Amino acid sequence: MAHKHKRKRNKGSGNSFAKTVLDVFMQNPFKGYNFRQLSHALGISDKASKLLVKEILDELSASRAIVEVNRGKFKLNPSSIKAGVSGNIITGRVDMKQTGKAYIITDDLEDDVFIAANNTYHALNGDIVKVRLFPKRKERKIEGRIIEIVERKRKQFVGVIEHSGKYAFLIPDDQSTPIDIYIPASNLKGAKNGEKAIARITDWPEHSKNPFGEVINVLGKPGENDVEMQSILADVGFPVGFPKHVEADADNIETEISEAEIASRRDYRNVFTCTVDPEDAKDFDDALSLQKLKNGNWEVGIHIADVSYYVKPDSAIDKEAFDRATSVYLVDRVIPMLPERLSNNVCSLRPNENKLCYAAIFELDENAGVQNEWYGRTVINSDRRYNYEEVQAVIEGGTDKYQKELLLLHDLASKLRKVRFEKGAIAFTSQEVKFRLDEKGKPIEAYIKEQKDSNRLIEDFMLLANRKVAEKIGRKRGKQEPKTFVYRIHDVPNPDKLQTFAEFVGKLGYKLQTGNRKSISSSLNKLFEQIKGKGEENMIESIAVRTMAKAEYSIQNIGHYGLAFQWYTHFTSPIRRYPDLMVHRLLDHYLKGGKSANPTEFEEKCKHSSDMERKAMEAERASVKYKQAEYLLDKVGQEFNGLISGVSKWGIFVELDGNKCEGMISLRDFDDDFYYLDEENYKVVGAQQGKEYQLGDPIRIKVKRIDLSKKQMDFTLV
Repeated sequence: MAHKHKRKRNKGSGNSFAKTVLDVFMQNPFKGYNFRQLSHALGISDKASKLLVKEILDELSASRAIVEVNRGKFKLNPSSIKAGVSGNIITGRVDMKQTGKAYIITDDLEDDVFIAANNTYHALNGDIVKVRLFPKRKERKIEGRIIEIVERKRKQFVGVIEHSGKYAFLIPDDQSTPIDIYIPASNLKGAKNGEKAIARITDWPEHSKNPFGEVINVLGKPGENDVEMQSILADVGFPVGFPKHVEADADNIETEISEAEIASRRDYRNVFTCTVDPEDAKDFDDALSLQKLKNGNWEVGIHIADVSYYVKPDSAIDKEAFDRATSVYLVDRVIPMLPERLSNNVCSLRPNENKLCYAAIFELDENAGVQNEWYGRTVINSDRRYNYEEVQAVIEGGTDKYQKELLLLHDLASKLRKVRFEKGAIAFTSQEVKFRLDEKGKPIEAYIKEQKDSNRLIEDFMLLANRKVAEKIGRKRGKQEPKTFVYRIHDVPNPDKLQTFAEFVGKLGYKLQTGNRKSISSSLNKLFEQIKGKGEENMIESIAVRTMAKAEYSIQNIGHYGLAFQWYTHFTSPIRRYPDLMVHRLLDHYLKGGKSANPTEFEEKCKHSSDMERKAMEAERASVKYKQAEYLLDKVGQEFNGLISGVSKWGIFVELDGNKCEGMISLRDFDDDFYYLDEENYKVVGAQQGKEYQLGDPIRIKVKRIDLSKKQMDFTLV
């Protein structure tokens, strides 16, 4: 009988194992572990040992040797290490401020470490550094001194050349780089005074305040559209063009599809298939097919461009795509991950052309429940290329040749969405700022583009494919551990950050429950409904996003909190995201019975992809901010309506209606009273007359000054 074989724990072996577990915490005194991470660190994979790890964690927690810092996550009790903090060295990333002081963001500590400007040791923003911590003083933040630069993150700097004749400096655009780079005249590469250029640091002598550098590319005059967009790309380290040998390889790719290749795939050329993308898109990653089955169910195919057929591992194109890791979408251009011949032509699922795909095919019942699934290679011939507006018109009652098919897809997507929110997905909405540009790239109109049902239709089928592909590989079957795979993960929010956010919205008259996972998500969704259209909507949503953990790529699957999915990956956009290409290759390899891939190699690739995604987002935001400032450049002196989007001791921030341009009214410009910040209640108050300006209040402003180089907009009160 099973109970006779129940394992007895020997007290001695339990104690020695507890010491082994505690040693992991002692060796990493500032790092948190949940039981999965701890099992991984100990090299444990069998079920019995994992259960033992859980028991030991409970025992160590009960004895206060470790403390729970997040749900299910433990760290060494600070009292165990307080005595020896002064000798401790931690590793982290530099967050440099304009003033030269810095904060170190580290996994080793709950809080950031403060570094005074005179203790930064030639470190720059984003660098990975080692820090020696100072002895902890009561009620003071943790401080330290940078003692080693482990990795210099930024390889190039964009800025304006100041040239006095014998020598020159590059004044960086990025305000988080508080030093100028000294450029000897011989290293200017023809750059003239006042021009924008890209430079790299060649040397930084021990006792020199400024690093030495050389110009590697002259961009041109500040203010010109091309110069500014190239500056933004170079500032985050994205190349502007492709190397010649990569372009040559792309030009040599065979585009003719052989009959043998078609015969080896499932053929969907005679099944209704369409693509739906933004109006200005050229890289069509995904197509949907729909057909009714004999049993009355619907078969929906999510057909994704088969990039892995054309781009082979370790080829020149593949290496370049990996380095970039993502396409970058600036206001006026796309910097593609793949050469344009591939992204806009060979791989793009253009209408009325035979195209090769990797597909996830689902049999759905009338409630959109998945009854069957199949993954593999297909060939399609898209019947129609729609933009979102065209599909939206059909959803809202318009007529179309494929009206019946589109409305069926809309109905199934709506049912998938309903189930997702019932299971605890969070309804983050994003308002996108768009611009109409003239032929020189100057913005002549700025407007907000909102997500509609046509966007959500595509989104829900992409989410279905991403979720089911991840589950196919990631779900544990029997005793066998899942094979190495690339997941898109999203951790639970930090409880302290969540509590702070709840207090913040509480002062604005809203309630947020911070109990269990389900109550948090339903409470957040209710909050988003309540703030819709109100002055504080944008600020509350952006702070809510910052309260959440950041989504990233990893081989360690912890699920996706925001979507409420246990398994999730990115499978649907291999033209513009490298992780999707990795997923296609791994899925294909495993479907053919291949052995598990190297976890170390893929975790490094995931980390690189997450880093490049963050840089691409920085570039995209910078291009929007620049165009907003440029849009207001010829409107100095004009009046606009707006909403107070933020308050600080320097002034109040105002977001303009209809275009989300955000500027600041300096408190020095208020001439009717002396105003001070009431931080607790998110408002500024007049000291004598008591007049208040609170977050979310409507307000009328006049554009005072625009600084294009800093992307700054200054307003005055009307």
